[in-house]
Amino acid sequence: MTTALVSFALVAGLMTITPGIDTALVLRVAATRGRLAGFAAALGITSGVLVWAVAAALGVSALLAASATAFLALKVVGSAYMIWLGARLLFGALRGGSGHGRAEPVAAGGPWPFYRQGLLVNLLNPKVGAFYVAVLPQFLPPDVPPALAAAAMALVHNVEGLLWFALVIFTVDRMRAWLARPRVRRGLDAATGSVIVGFGVALGLSRG
Repeated sequence: MTTALVSFALVAGLMTITPGIDTALVLRVAATRGRLAGFAAALGITSGVLVWAVAAALGVSALLAASATAFLALKVVGSAYMIWLGARLLFGALRGGSGHGRAEPVAAGGPWPFYRQGLLVNLLNPKVGAFYVAVLPQFLPPDVPPALAAAAMALVHNVEGLLWFALVIFTVDRMRAWLARPRVRRGLDAATGSVIVGFGVALGLSRG
């Protein structure tokens, strides 16, 4: 089991540090809403990873991959959500943003909205499920229950993800004064919105 975890950790680590929608989302949330909100978004993303990993071990993700209709439905919903999320940031940047000179405080609802945002971005992306369907079975040891092994590997992936997101969040925090400038904030929103919309469009146009 230890050998399988180490081997999977190497693959998952490379996936974690590859720039993508998860890193873009955490970076933007941390820059505009502070560290607490950034970690909430990161926890939402890692929770989604855990769900996909267990689903892959139980065969749910394999069923999704085998069903063109189910995959298409999830892809359309995920694509629409990403485009909507990114478009909001783009429109906010075009309107000139909030104009505040410092990071906005966490909303009255607490960090939950940012956790939910990270979770939905991950769960509504069937490509994450496809990754686990394609990769996870290669590392599952035959002498360990699949769901247990998958959960252990997902936890390893989550630890790597949280370490990476912590680096992003604390780096952003050290740059808070610069990122708080209205022009920089609008640029960050525009860049993040473009990345998220791009991922949404790419997901929508992709083939199963």
